[in-house]
Amino acid sequence: MNAAVRSITRVALSKGCVPYCIYEGYQGLVDGGDKIRPFGWEDVRGYLSKGGTAIGTARCMAFRTREGRLEGCFNLIKNGIDALVIIGGDGSLTGADTLRAEWTGLVDELVAKGRLQQHECEHLRQDLTIVGLVGSIDNDMSATDITIGAFTALHRICESVDSLTSTAQSHQRAFVVEVMGRHCGWLALMAAIAVGADAVFLPERPPPLNQEKYGMDWESEMCDMVKQNRLIGARKSMIIVCEGAIDRNLKPIKCDYVKKILEDRLGLDTRVTNLGHVQRGGRPCAFDRYLATVQGAEAVDAVLRSNRNIPAPMIGMSHNKVVCVPLMEAVKLTHSVADAIGKKDFAKAMELRDPDFHSSYNAYIESTQLSQSFVQKLPEDKRLRIGIIHVGAPAGGMNAATRTAARLCIARGHTPVAIKNGFSGLLRGELQELKWGSMIGWQTRGGSELGCNRDHPKPLPGSRIPLGKGIEDYVDLGMIAYALQKHKIQSLILVGGFEAFSSQLVLTTSREVYPALCIPMIHIPATVSNNVPGTDYSLGSDTALNVIVEACDRIKLSANASRKRVFVVEVQGGNCGYLATLSGLTVGATSTYIPEKGITLSKLQEDVDHMKNRYRFEDEQGIPNEGRLVLRAENTKPEVYSTETVSGIFRAEGEGLFDSRTAVLGHLQQGDTPSPLDRVRATRLATEAIDWIQKTTEANGHFTTDPRHSVVIGVRGAKISVSPVLDVLQETDMKLRRAKEQWWYPLDLLQRLLAKRDIQSRL
Repeated sequence: MNAAVRSITRVALSKGCVPYCIYEGYQGLVDGGDKIRPFGWEDVRGYLSKGGTAIGTARCMAFRTREGRLEGCFNLIKNGIDALVIIGGDGSLTGADTLRAEWTGLVDELVAKGRLQQHECEHLRQDLTIVGLVGSIDNDMSATDITIGAFTALHRICESVDSLTSTAQSHQRAFVVEVMGRHCGWLALMAAIAVGADAVFLPERPPPLNQEKYGMDWESEMCDMVKQNRLIGARKSMIIVCEGAIDRNLKPIKCDYVKKILEDRLGLDTRVTNLGHVQRGGRPCAFDRYLATVQGAEAVDAVLRSNRNIPAPMIGMSHNKVVCVPLMEAVKLTHSVADAIGKKDFAKAMELRDPDFHSSYNAYIESTQLSQSFVQKLPEDKRLRIGIIHVGAPAGGMNAATRTAARLCIARGHTPVAIKNGFSGLLRGELQELKWGSMIGWQTRGGSELGCNRDHPKPLPGSRIPLGKGIEDYVDLGMIAYALQKHKIQSLILVGGFEAFSSQLVLTTSREVYPALCIPMIHIPATVSNNVPGTDYSLGSDTALNVIVEACDRIKLSANASRKRVFVVEVQGGNCGYLATLSGLTVGATSTYIPEKGITLSKLQEDVDHMKNRYRFEDEQGIPNEGRLVLRAENTKPEVYSTETVSGIFRAEGEGLFDSRTAVLGHLQQGDTPSPLDRVRATRLATEAIDWIQKTTEANGHFTTDPRHSVVIGVRGAKISVSPVLDVLQETDMKLRRAKEQWWYPLDLLQRLLAKRDIQSRL
C-alpha cells in the first residue's frame, strides 16, 4: 500500500496535481482537520520498504451512514479535493462508489444547510472522481489477476512454514497451519503448492476429494493422505487450513479439530499454528512493490481522463498489463463467489475464480497426493521414459519444477529419469529414475539437485546458429544422441537459461543427422537473468529480484546513516537489464545502467549533476539528506565503465556534496531459497510441460521430426504459452543472448520520474 501512495503522490506532482493524504481511512475523511494533509515529494521518502500503511486505516461505522458521508463530502470540498483514489478491499471500494453516487445530493444538502457557500463548491458539485486500487492479501477481487499485498502475505506464510518444517522434521511432528482467507482460498492454495503441504482445505473446494470412496468422511481421506506420505519416507506432515474452510455441508473446518483427528487416528504429535496478522506485516516483497508502483501511476492517469459518464474504474492487472475495469462490476462478480459457496454450488465457485486457480489446484493434488490423483495411469503402451536435465547456471525454482514434473510422470504411469550434471553427465551415464519419496522437500530448495553446468552440445559443421561459446565447452552431439538412445529417453525436458535454449536449438536442427534426437523436447526457462525469449518470466528471476531488493534495503540504511553517500550496486543479468530495471523501480534507485542503453560520459555527467542538485536542494530547504542507490547491470560496458570506475567518477565529480561506495551482490542472487512466486510458477510450468508431452505423443508418437514438437514453455501475460523453438528463434538476438523485444523496457521512464528526474526541483 505504501508503494502505491508513493507512486500516486509523485506521479500526481509530476503532472501538476496537488495530492492529499487522508489519514486513518474513511474515519479520517469523516473527522477532517489535520487528518487530511497535502503531501509533497519528500513526504513519501522511504515508503517503498515500509509494511502496512503509513497513513493508517480504520474501520468506520459512521461512513456507512448518510450523515457520515455528508461529513466526508464537506471535508473534501473544504480542502478543494475533487478526486479520490481508494486503496482497499471490496468494502472500501463499494463505500467510495456509494459516495460518488450520492455526491450531488450531498453537496446540495450542505449548501441548503448553509454549511457551504455556492461559490465554494460550484466547480466540485457535479461529480466526484473515484478510482480504486485493490489492496487485499486474500487476492479475492475478480477482474484482476492479482491484488496488492497478496504475494507479500504469501511470503510471510512460506517463511513461517519453512521455519516450522525444521522442527517438524526433527521431531517427526504434524503441523496444522491456519492462514487467512474468509471466502477465498488463494493464499492457502498457493502456500500449499509452495511448501508442498500434505493437504489443504479451501472454501471453494470442500473435502472429500474422492466422494465415491469416502462419501462425506473427509477425515478418513485426510488421514489416508498423511499416512501414505509417511510410508514413503516423510518425517513431517503439514496441513494448510484456510480460515474460511468448510466441508460439503458448509460446516467450518477448524485447526483444533484437524489436530484431534491426526492425534486420535494416526497417533501423530501434532501442533497448531495460527499465523494471524503475521501475514499482514513485514517488508513488502519485490512483486508487490512493482505492482503497487505501476498501478499507482495508472491511477493518476485514470483520474485525469475520467468524466462523469464513465463508471468508476478499478485498476487491476490482466495478462501482465495494467488495466482499468468498471469497479462495481468487479465487486459484484467477487460477491458471486461467496454466493455460490453459500448455495453449495462449489463447481461454480471454482469456475468463477481465475482459470489458473483451478489448474493450480489440480496440479497441487496430482503432484502432492498420489492416491488422490485426478488422472488415471496410462496404458502400458502409452507410457514414456521422460528425461529431465538442468542446463546452465542454478536458479530458484529448478527443483520445484523437477519435483512437479517427475511426480506427475509417476502419477500418470511415465518414468521420470533425472540426467545429472548436464550433458556431460549424460555421457557419463549419470542417470537415475526418480521416485515419489526421493523428492521430498525439493519444492523449497534452492540451487539444482540434479547438478548443472554450461556444457553445450557441439553444433553440426556449417550450423548458422551463433552461440558465442568456446569449442572447448562443447559436448559431442553424436555421443549425446547415442546416450539418449541407450537410456531409452523418449521425451526431454530442459530446465535452464539461455544455454538450455541454445542447446535445444542445436538438438532440434540436428534431427536429420541423429534420429535419436527425434523426440518431443520442451524447455522450461530458469535463469536469474530473465533473458530467455518466449516468456515474460523465467524461474529464478523473482527469487533474484527479492534478494537484490532485500540487499538494497540494507545498503540504503547504511547510505542513509552516512547521509550523503551514493552506493553503486552491481547486479547480475548478463546482457539483459531486467534485474537492474525492476530492482531500480522497486528500491527507489536514482539511476540504472543496463546493457540495452549502455553508459556514456554524458549520461554519467547528467547523473552527477542530478545528485548534486538534489543534495544542494535538500541543504537549502533543511531537508535531511538521504543515501542514494545507483544500479548497474554487470555487462554494461564493463571494459570501460566498471562498477568501481562509476563509483570513482561519482566521488571525484561530487565536489564534496556526496561520497560513493560500491556493492557487488554476485552469486548471492542465485543461491537463496526460491521465492513463493517462483515455486508457484515452477509448478504451473512443469504441469503444462507434462500435459504437452503427453498430448504430443498421444497424437504423434514419441518419434517426431516435426519442428513444432520442440518448444519453449513460458508465462506470457497471465497465461502459459507453448511456442516452437524455431519460431522463438525469430524473436531472439542470439549474439546478445536475449529477446529482441522486452516487455519491461518502458519501466525505465517510470523509474526516472519517481527519482525526480526531468522534473523541476520545486516539486
